[in-house]
This record gives sequence, C-alpha cells and structure tokens, in this order.
Amino acid sequence: MTGMVATGSETKFIANIVDTVNYELDLKHASTSSHLTGIETRAKHINSWLKNEHAITNVLAICGMGGSGKTTLAEYIYNSNKHNFETTCFLEEVGEHSKQPYGLLGLQKQLLTDILSGKNKMISSVAEGTAKITEVLQTKKVLIVLDDIDEHDKLEALLGTKIVHTQSKIIITTRLLDIYSWFESLSWRCHVHKITLLNDHESLEVLSCHAFGTKLPLEGFSNLAVELAQCCGGNPLALKVLGSSLYVSAGHDSRERNNIIAIWRSRLNSLTALNGDTDCKIQGVLRKSFDSLPLASCKELFLHIVIFFMGEDEDYVVKILEDDWYAKFGIMTLINRCLLSISSNKKLKMHQLLQDMGRSIVREESKDPAKHTRVWYSDEAYRMLIKAHGLESIEGLALDVRKLKKGTKVLAINTSSLEKMHELKLLQLKYVKLCGDYKNFPELRWLCWHGCHLKTIPSGLLKSNFLVAIDMTRGNLEKFEPPTVLNSLKILNLKSCYKLVSIRNLYMLPNLDTLILWWCINLTHVCKTIGGLENLSLLNLAGCQKLLNDSWKNNLVNQQERLKALFVGGWIPQPSLLLPASLKFLFLDHCNLEYHNDIRLVFNGPLSGMSVRGNNIELLPNNIDLKMLRILNLSYCINLKSILCLPSTLEELYTFQCKSLEKVTFQSGRFTLRKFDYRGCFNLLEVQGFFKLVAIEELDEVDLGHMKWIKAYQYQKVDLVGDEITDGRVWKIQMLYEYGISSTYLQGTNYEIVISSEYTSTNKFLSFHVSLHPKKHKIQGINLSCLYRSSGSKHEELWPLFSIIINVTKDIFWIYKPLVYCQPKVDEDAMWLSYWSIGNKLDAGDIIHVIFMVGKEMIVRRCGSSLVYMDEGDVEQEENLQNKTMNMKEVMEGDLSEFETIPQVYYLCHHNFRRLGTNDLIRGYFADTNIPYNELHRWRKYDQMHYLGVSFMHLEYMADIHTDTLYKGIWLGLYNSKSDMFKIKVMVSMLMGVEDVYYYIKTRKLYVLGCVDSMAVKNFVMKYDKTVEIINVNYNVKRIAKRYHMNNVMWGPNFITS
Repeated sequence: MTGMVATGSETKFIANIVDTVNYELDLKHASTSSHLTGIETRAKHINSWLKNEHAITNVLAICGMGGSGKTTLAEYIYNSNKHNFETTCFLEEVGEHSKQPYGLLGLQKQLLTDILSGKNKMISSVAEGTAKITEVLQTKKVLIVLDDIDEHDKLEALLGTKIVHTQSKIIITTRLLDIYSWFESLSWRCHVHKITLLNDHESLEVLSCHAFGTKLPLEGFSNLAVELAQCCGGNPLALKVLGSSLYVSAGHDSRERNNIIAIWRSRLNSLTALNGDTDCKIQGVLRKSFDSLPLASCKELFLHIVIFFMGEDEDYVVKILEDDWYAKFGIMTLINRCLLSISSNKKLKMHQLLQDMGRSIVREESKDPAKHTRVWYSDEAYRMLIKAHGLESIEGLALDVRKLKKGTKVLAINTSSLEKMHELKLLQLKYVKLCGDYKNFPELRWLCWHGCHLKTIPSGLLKSNFLVAIDMTRGNLEKFEPPTVLNSLKILNLKSCYKLVSIRNLYMLPNLDTLILWWCINLTHVCKTIGGLENLSLLNLAGCQKLLNDSWKNNLVNQQERLKALFVGGWIPQPSLLLPASLKFLFLDHCNLEYHNDIRLVFNGPLSGMSVRGNNIELLPNNIDLKMLRILNLSYCINLKSILCLPSTLEELYTFQCKSLEKVTFQSGRFTLRKFDYRGCFNLLEVQGFFKLVAIEELDEVDLGHMKWIKAYQYQKVDLVGDEITDGRVWKIQMLYEYGISSTYLQGTNYEIVISSEYTSTNKFLSFHVSLHPKKHKIQGINLSCLYRSSGSKHEELWPLFSIIINVTKDIFWIYKPLVYCQPKVDEDAMWLSYWSIGNKLDAGDIIHVIFMVGKEMIVRRCGSSLVYMDEGDVEQEENLQNKTMNMKEVMEGDLSEFETIPQVYYLCHHNFRRLGTNDLIRGYFADTNIPYNELHRWRKYDQMHYLGVSFMHLEYMADIHTDTLYKGIWLGLYNSKSDMFKIKVMVSMLMGVEDVYYYIKTRKLYVLGCVDSMAVKNFVMKYDKTVEIINVNYNVKRIAKRYHMNNVMWGPNFITS
C-alpha cells in the first residue's frame, strides 16, 4: 500500500484499499467447470483470433443450442487470455439479469467498474451508462465477455455504437445464429463461431467423469454408458446432469452393482421411450430458446415439426404449413435460434433433446392425452379413437398400427371419432382401417394415409378448402378421382399404389405442384387434363410401364410451362418425347438404354441435373444439352467406358459401380467437382485434373524424363493399395501423375536399388542446402526416393504413406499423400520414387528438410534426394512431359494455389486430412515439424454434398425412413438361378409393413427393410423361390434407420452401401 495517504474519510480510505487489493490480486476469474473434455480443440480458433491484433473483426459470437457449452468455452478462453489485456470483464447471464428491475443499469455499472480497474463511476440512466462505456472502449485495450445475449438493444446498451479500441476484443455467447445482422447498424462487425457438440468418444468421457469419477466406465457399465451417452447427442450439459444423477462408486460389491446396473437400464429405457423422459434441469435450459421465440406461429410451427415432420423435405413442409404458420419465415427463425437445422439434402433435422422438449411441452397441456393439441404416441391415439370421447382440442394426430404394443387387438376405427376433432388439420395414418361415413373434415391441411385399404378416396375426406397435401403411399386405390375442385392442393403422392389403374378429373386440382406416381405398375390411364396443370413442377412417372404407348404423354409434357423435374425411369418413351424448355431435372434410371441415341427425347433447353442410373450405355447421350449441367448420376452403368468433355458447370458426378469406366475428362481441362463418387470403378485410370495412372510399359523415355531407367522394371508386379480403384487388380509397375508430381513404386525382397542421389539418409529424415549449379541453370524440380520395409507382422488394414518437403528458408510446406501406393508383403521392401516440379519455389542456399511418414507396421530404411536442373536442351523435353501428364498445365508449372489450405502450407491429398489417422497418430507424425496440422482442412471439397438452390421431395428412389420407427433389416439369399428376382422384389414390396426392398442380381440377395416378421417374409418368398434362406436379420435397427435416413443423398447411390 506504499504511497497511499490516509486523508479525509476513514471509510472511503478503507474502500479505496479494498479496490486496490482486488485489482492487484485480479480476482476477476470466471468460474469454470471441471472435466473440460475437448475444450482445447474448440478454443484454438478463438484463441488465435484473440491474439491477432490485425483481425478484421473485434467481436466474436459463440453460437449454439442450450447446454452446448458456450458459456464454459467462453469462461475457459477468458481465463486463458485475460492477462493479455489492460482490463477485462465477464458479465454472466446478461439476458436473465437484464430482466430484473434496473438489471441493465446494474450490468453497465459492473462493466464500467471492471474495465476501469475497480473505480466506480456513478451513472443514473442506461443512456448515460452507454455513453461512458463507449468513451472507455475507444481508449483501452479490453477483453469483454457478454454471456447469453438474446436481444439487440442489450448489446447496444452494453457496447455502444462507435468503433472500439482496435486491439480490444469482445466475445458474446448466444443461441442466435443471425446475430451478425445486429451489427449492420454499428461501426464494427461480428464473426460467428458455431460451437461443435462433443463426439462419441468425448461424450463417453464426460459421462464417465460425472458418473464414475474416471474417464472410462467401470466394469459392467461400458455398454450402458455408451448408449446413455448417445442419448445426449453430444450435449455437455445433458451428459453432466445425466452422469451425476447416476453416480456409481467403485466400492460397491457385486450385488449392489447389479442393482445399480438395473437402475441404469431403467433410466436408459425412460430416455429411449417415445415420450423421451428428459431431466427437468436440461429441459429448463432448452426451454429458454423456445420461450424466446418472437411469434406464437413460430412456437406452433416448432411443435408441428417435432411431432409430424422430422426428417421431411423442407420444401414439402413449407408447402403444407405456410398458409397457417408462415413456415418459410418460421423455419428461418428456428434455425437462427439453434432449434432446427437443414441437412445437405434439405431434410429437417433437430437434436434429440429438443425433440423431447417439444413433446414435453405438448404433454404439459393436460394430463389427459385426449385434451392435447397433438397426439403422436400410437397406443394413446388408438385408445382415444376407440373410446371416441374428449377429442375436440386435437389439431394433429398420428397413428401407425405397426407401433402398437404387441398383443393389441387391432380393430377398424369408426370415422365418427375423427369427425369429433373439429380442429383437426394434420392427419397421419399408417395401415389403419377406417369404417363409417367420411364427413366433416373442413379444416384438414395434410392427409397422409399410408397403406389405405380403400379402393377410392372417400369424397368426404377431399372436401376441405384448405387441403394442401395428399399422401396415399402403398395404398390399395384402384381409381383416383377428386369429387370437387381443390384449389389449395399442391402435392399428390400416390407412390407405390400398385393397384391403381386410372386417374381422372385432374383439372379439379388447378394449383397442383407435385404429382408422384412412382411405381404405379398397373396405371394405364391418366386424363389428358393433366396437360392443363399450369403449376405442375415435379412429375414422377418412374415404373409406370403401362403408360408406355399412351397418346397423352406428348400432350402432357408439351403443355407444361413450369415443369422442372421429370421421372421416366423404368420405361423408354415411344415415340420421341418433346420436353419443355423449363425442365431442369431429368431421371432416366433403369430404362434399358444401350446406345446414346436410345434416348428418344427432344430437348428445348439445358438441364441442371440428370440421372441415367442403371443403363447399359457406353457413352453419354449426344442429343442432350449438358452445357449448364450441375449434377450427373451415371451409377450402375456397368458398360460405360468413358465420360468425355464434361461441362465446367458440373459440381457433382456419381459413377458408383461403373465397373468399365476408364477415363473422365472436362471441357476446361480442370477438375472442379464438389462431389465425386467413383466407388466400384475398378478400371478407372484417369480423371482429368485429378489423377492419372499409366503402366510403365506404355511410356517411352520422353514420357519418363529423369526416370527413364525405370523401363528396365516395366514388367514386374506391384501391390498397389490406398484407393478403391486398386481393388481386385493385378498391377504391373505404374506411373502416377497428380499435383504436378509423378511417382512410381518397385517391390521385392531385399531390394537394393542403386540410385545416385546428391543427398541421402539412413532414416526417414533428410536435410540439405540447395546448391548453385556450376552453369547457373534453373532448378526444374526435385527427385525423392524412399526405401521402406514391412516390420514383419501382419497388417490387415491400410496405413498412411506420405512425404513432406519443407523449405525452411522460405517457410513453405508441401504435404503429399499419393492416391495409391505400394504395400509390401511381410519382410518385403518397397521403393517409392517421385519427381516434384516445384523448381520455382527453390533457390540456391535454401535449407530443405524432407520427411517420409509410413505406418507403424513399416520402417524407412533409407531415403535420398536430387535436384533436377534445366538446361537449354531440356526445354522441349519438359514441354513434352507436361503435355503427357494429364493436361495439368497449371500444376505442372508449379501453381499449387488451389491446394494451399493455409498460407504457405500445401496439402496435396484427395481425402480429408483427418483420414490419415487418429489425433494422437497425426500428432506423432508431425511432432518433429512446425506444421500447424490442427488447422489443415481438405484442399478441395470435392466429396462434400453441395447445397442445391432447388429441392424436390422424393427425388431419391427409396421410401423415407423416420427415426422414431423400429425397423428390421432382413437379408435373404435366393439360390434358384431361374427365379425372377425383379418380380419377387415387386411382390415383397406390397407386403404390409415393408418400407423398401433392394435386390442384388449378382449375389442373388434380397434386402427387406420395414416393420415385418422375418419368417413371414421368408414364407412369402418361398412361393416364388423354394431355395430362399434367411442370411441375417438386423435387430439394432433404430440407429441403422437413423443413419440411413441422415446419409440419404438426393442424387447419390450411398444407400446401397451405407
């Protein structure tokens, strides 16, 4: 206290001492939780931003759902970095405190006190507080954390509107994703950082820490702990609360432990039940986001989505709910509040805890389910419909008889029960039998009746003026004929109505937007008035083979001015079909096309997307305008040999199981795809701008350049691995071209190839100075060699092989993992030889480090390097070499800018960096380098799904799979080569409870997915093939169905192998 003089009031002097001591001790330490699993990884990006004095933004918002760890992350970052600022302040729960009397004024006083180092500044109003805060922020380098900001005016009151000190940093935690829009009226900008939930490993660790006090579960609890952790979906708060509520001491004896295990199982059952019994503490945190929704319509929309529309297509839901609940605006609001998300294929997704919260909100309406506004639990819905009383409040009802408790006697339900629901707007029935009159449904918006037993839709069901969507999938309809004009109807889905013969009076549906007749195999008549549907944008006629010669088709398509998507899979248009200029998406799957001129279609405009799956074509059709094509699906075209001159607009290419495909080229000569699926393309040798493989025996000495001596080994065999194109192939020595690098491999026992290298090493590290050529010739590139050997143990799995070149002088890193590489057998050697055309990045005097990384089963025996110089006689040879190497001119000349993942670091690999191995393995690889490997990302997003501007429901050829349904996956083997598998597939798909059937001709296997009895399916198939056997039945189907649905890609064939 040196220098402080006791003058004046003793009370003020003591207070001054206390303030000074507090400041000197720096007691402003935000409380942090224990067990901060994964916090360092999540904090790294923000820490870098805090230390960057030249960052474009001064404000960073950590966004995420309730309980996701936003505040914990902010506390950790605050405590780790506050010493780098003049003063700091952490304001907790700003949203909650500001609701108290004079709460905002109190927050301003605390903020001023903290950033003024304990000096109290008297303020009497919020406006005065804002002015003083603005003044201080312009002069001091401060760190401020504002926790739980939910309104724009609070932010402005606490920060003002003027520019803050250039080195000050402000962190905000919020549940709002669109917070950056608040800053449009301010003088500074905000960077939005969406928090990442915990992965499975981290979730298990957090749960274990709170349940057992250790990072791993105790013996006997492992499986239960894994399942309980998965129920929390990576939400840290839920894991903490759940783990603490199930605490287990290591000292329990076996009897006590068995009792505790039973308690854990009971808790797991309560969590996985359809009603989802979530802890009140977790519900309270999540409920804040719901309660803060600005409009009642948003809250209603949220509950409708939770109960009825999870996993559905966004456009589909918008069309149904827009008129009553302003779905377009509402969905955007829910996304911004972290209550909803949209998958890459535009399906609605929501965290399981939020779904449980939504259901609990509905249950809180009354203890009597009949008085709820929405009923979704099938047993409850069935009981109340049978009893038929107290149903007046119900706005939405879902009933699936397949989900009723085992042993329930299923009776036909009298329609009088439904008629009592005067507010009924959303009705979802699955395989329900109704009896009685169909009247009095005036408010109905959505009629979904899968497996409808009726031959026609009763007229009473179709008299609502508000009916937007009809979904009669797998119904027994024989005729569809609307009895009256349905002005609001936009969607008519008659998918897999196998008995449907005719569709009439479509002029009664003047605003129909989507018509799905997928696999209506007996449909012979569609009235010609379909041609007058001016708003029809999607028409699915796939599998409607009996419409083949109907004269209405040309009239139909010719008159459609707005048709955007057309499915004609399973049949070939006869005669030629004139397509409208508006058409953007065309599906010609399984049309038995063999020649490119088999497509008898006349195009009036360019397509955005086309699918020609499962045809026998060898070349692309030449009568289709592809210049604007964005998506092309050629999967299962097993005779397709080449795909040439693809347009530069193409973003997604699917060639799954194109077993004859050898070559893919582009008009621009560059690889620009965002999504490329070439699994099963076992003969693929060249994708322009991507890679090229050429047998050494096919190359001459000019092609080989400085490796011409390798010709002596051209007939030797080599075991290449690393990519699917290597599967099942016997290779002679190949030259691989990619990224301006040419490389090859030799393989054998005790290989001692004498290679003259300027610089050598007996381990995986090599270091040298670039020497000046005696004649001062320009450096052209660098040769590398690496001899590695199997350690002697068996290695079933693939391991990474890559090399790193570091120009220490220029601080440049090149990390290269070849597409394919040699995997020697046990006690065998392999030699990796490569030439890198990076001469423009090397100068005399540069210090170069080279590192070779191999898997733990391998040992690097020696490595070497030589510089390649260019003299006048080499110029022509170099040009020839560039022309030979897959037209990658921009890369061969050393332009690797497309692969520069972070400044001065070039990641030359076709896969995500994380696929090199686990975090610990990657850390070990780069321990001896200065490479910031945690910041590396994929160089090009060619394998990510691109978010399309236009989406259509049911573009994929499979039934939607809902995550709340228990499914069974049945594999059947059919061994009679004479049985008709296609017919069997169709007949099995008509069984009640079957959702989808896939058949594999080559292996003669049938895969049946749905709520069905496996023996019943087998007995049914035996009518057609007596040799049928059940190979396998998957009973852990809830997660399989969920993953199946989430991985379902609009155009991709991934569902075959997921």
